[in-house]
Amino acid sequence: MIDIHCHILSGIDDGAKSIDDSLLMARKAASEGIHTIIATPHLNSQYDNKKELILSKVDQLNQALAVANIDLIILPGQEPRIYGDIIEDFEKNEIQTLNDSQYLFIEFPSNHVPRYTEKLLFDLQVKGLTPIIVHPERNSELIERPEILYRLVEKGALTQVTASSLCGYFGKKIKGFSMQLIEANLTHFIASDAHNIVNRSFKMEEAFNIIDSKFGTDYVYLFQENPQLLIAGKNVIKEMPVLIKRKKKFLLF
Repeated sequence: MIDIHCHILSGIDDGAKSIDDSLLMARKAASEGIHTIIATPHLNSQYDNKKELILSKVDQLNQALAVANIDLIILPGQEPRIYGDIIEDFEKNEIQTLNDSQYLFIEFPSNHVPRYTEKLLFDLQVKGLTPIIVHPERNSELIERPEILYRLVEKGALTQVTASSLCGYFGKKIKGFSMQLIEANLTHFIASDAHNIVNRSFKMEEAFNIIDSKFGTDYVYLFQENPQLLIAGKNVIKEMPVLIKRKKKFLLF
């Protein structure tokens, strides 16, 4: 398996605190059958992780993995919180796409979708980049108004659901919405978003078992094939998205 979203680089965000933590995470990942991880440290108001630093930390970790004899490859990525100047910073070579491909993570605030989102995602695509919205299942506005996500996907954005969400570790509501996103072809990747091995671990094996039992082997293949295509810079598999219908709420008098 390939994990395209992981906070395994040490000491630069809220993920691994030390190289020892990174190695613990690496061993856990390998035990679940993960052989390649894209390291995606945060870029936001709290963490200023630019491309140059990320590349250096990836090199350091790959060297440490070789010394520790852990059979795992780390590739560079980044998790930028959406902001208006991201294209300008990309042109300044401060933004790290996923393994230097055309694919770029975009994180939303947890409770809303900024008004300029649709235009920014369009502008990124004009620049030849393909935005991947990370963990949309944990965004409260998207849960209440899934038509927003449908519109963004319909216009070319991709999304990535977190394995732990699918397994129920963020609660029943988020698990249910994760299932709906898969069923409606509104997500294209399953990834760990792992931060440690205690309360934010990988859960990839567990998630794929759920996908296999609920949706079948074709979906397992899709979610395992797309990360390979992403790393190679090729077009990923996309099915026609479907609008999630919200249940009407009835008032009782």
